[in-house]
Amino acid sequence: MAEEQTEGTAPTAPDRTAADRTAADRERLALEKKRERYVWYYLGYFLFGIHIVAFVMIYAVRHAK
Repeated sequence: MAEEQTEGTAPTAPDRTAADRTAADRERLALEKKRERYVWYYLGYFLFGIHIVAFVMIYAVRHAK
């Protein structure tokens, strides 16, 4: 019963050819590399923004009366 396949689900991967697998793997790796690069960009912008906020707060505290 656990191996029953419900209607509308795709068959498992054994019918894919080796060329399809390598092409899919290359595409997946390219997408993963792109997403990782975006994560580093967002992290860099976030850290840069935190420093700007910190400098503004330091300025505000030093110049408060």
